[in-house]
Amino acid sequence: MDFDQILAKCGDFNRYQFMILALFGFINIIVSMHYFTQTVISFVPDHWCYHDKLVNMTYKEIGEIYAKFENPSCTRLDDINGSDVTVSSKACEKWIYNYDFGYRSMNTELNWVCDSAYKARIGQSLFFIGSVVGTLFYGLLSDKIGRVPALILSNFCGFAGDFSTIFTKSVATFTLCRFISGLAADTNFYLMYIIVLEYIRPSMRTLGLNMAVGLFYCLGLVFTPWLAVLVGHWQIYLACTSLPILLVVLYYFVVQESAQWLVTRNDIDGAIVRLKRVAKFNGCRVSQADFDEFRRHCQMTHEMLGGDDKKQATLLDMFRTPRMRKNTLILFFKSMVITLCYDAVSRNVEGMGISPFIMFSLSALAVLPSSILLVLLQDRIGRKGMASGSLLVGGLFTAAAGIAIAYQQHNHNAILLACLTIAARFGVAISYESGSQYATELIPTCVRGQGVAAVHVAGFAASFLAPYILWLGTFFKAAPSIILGVLFFAGSFVCLLLPETLNRSLPTTIEEGEVFGKGERMFDFPCLHNKHDDEESDSELEKYKRKHSLIDAKQMQVESCSNGKRKQSLIDADHEEQALKDANH
Repeated sequence: MDFDQILAKCGDFNRYQFMILALFGFINIIVSMHYFTQTVISFVPDHWCYHDKLVNMTYKEIGEIYAKFENPSCTRLDDINGSDVTVSSKACEKWIYNYDFGYRSMNTELNWVCDSAYKARIGQSLFFIGSVVGTLFYGLLSDKIGRVPALILSNFCGFAGDFSTIFTKSVATFTLCRFISGLAADTNFYLMYIIVLEYIRPSMRTLGLNMAVGLFYCLGLVFTPWLAVLVGHWQIYLACTSLPILLVVLYYFVVQESAQWLVTRNDIDGAIVRLKRVAKFNGCRVSQADFDEFRRHCQMTHEMLGGDDKKQATLLDMFRTPRMRKNTLILFFKSMVITLCYDAVSRNVEGMGISPFIMFSLSALAVLPSSILLVLLQDRIGRKGMASGSLLVGGLFTAAAGIAIAYQQHNHNAILLACLTIAARFGVAISYESGSQYATELIPTCVRGQGVAAVHVAGFAASFLAPYILWLGTFFKAAPSIILGVLFFAGSFVCLLLPETLNRSLPTTIEEGEVFGKGERMFDFPCLHNKHDDEESDSELEKYKRKHSLIDAKQMQVESCSNGKRKQSLIDADHEEQALKDANH
């Protein structure tokens, strides 16, 4: 009896699964606020250099005075006499801000604009560096001490970084706090994602995971900018978004450690304890004989794979065999493409002729429809088809939006730009959500924490290129859209080389990962197979597992026969001894 079978007896889509999906939803809300905190606290409204004669003027009048200059936000005026103005050679030291909805951001309070605008960007760069370090560290940690402790530690790190940012006044302390905050980025999400995925019935993973992301992540994104408007100040906003993270500590008492991970660590007793708790929470009765059968299966699998003498699998093992190496490199490239484009599209909400608060919320609304579309299509066309198709569609939307913006450079149409940006965000969101589930299912359980971490690190590393790709637009407006479009199309193609995971038993070891999907062709999609073909099809992994199941059964028969022979020999010896005694008498 393998893990999926024993989990079905304990309940694989019952009360416990609904509870962890709700807790995963809460994670999505705090992660959405945490990840885009840097963007919200750095919003810069329209601003102009301060002058005493501008104090009693309206913002419209001030804008008209500065409109004649090439860089109105950073041009200092020496004197103003009606329409005649003289420019000062000195740099600006004070500014007049036209606050959006009255919100005072960190950049406006610390005057990190014009020549000092780089200071906030340094903090953003350190956030991404922290995310690379944190993702690797907590990914390795999750495979050493468990998913739940690593999840709690990473979220606590995010709280410490965001809350300490409130008290920063200098670039040095700000960048340090953003680095600490970045250590939690993504691990505070995907570790809970792994836990939920491993405890849910395979056929319900797409519905449960993507609807949780779609509803709660979208809710967090839409609510985030208006929370800032409601409190009115960046420091109060940081306090409101960081303090709820502390509630994740309570997950230690309600979320069960990954039973599959415990099995890979040969802690079968620990896995059975967790499964019994799940069964009790779900109100399911599971006999001790079922757990004993599961224990025998795990023990024999462990012995056949080398027993205690075999070292624990590491990230490097994913590159030792040809098929695992190919799949891992494709997952890396796909993550780089998706994260790079997702970050560029999501953060590009300023300079479009519309309030960044409104633009941020409107583009965030694309997350929920993308999740609904995933739920409707992913279990029909499969993971591979959805990953490839969504990257193709995302490339088309991104290229169309970029080209349209290039042609609208001198006379922005705010409505058109908003629609195209939302469309681009829609395509990228589909790619991002489908990619997360695909990578988590494809990487074997024994290295899932490290593997998923490495895939996300590759994506974060690629996101460093986003500013430079956008910078190319200063030379050729269509360059960014062309580059991103080519990357999307390349990612769409290489996804066709990955194996399908829909309704398949997921690999738990490196050996199973190597044979998983072996024999599949590039255009093998579940939606193109009829029921008869599905019944006749047999993946290499299923053959591999069945082969070892037969070996298990033979070993049990041999043990049973041996025990029977020994028992019969003892009976015969007793009979002979009794016969000798009778003869002596």
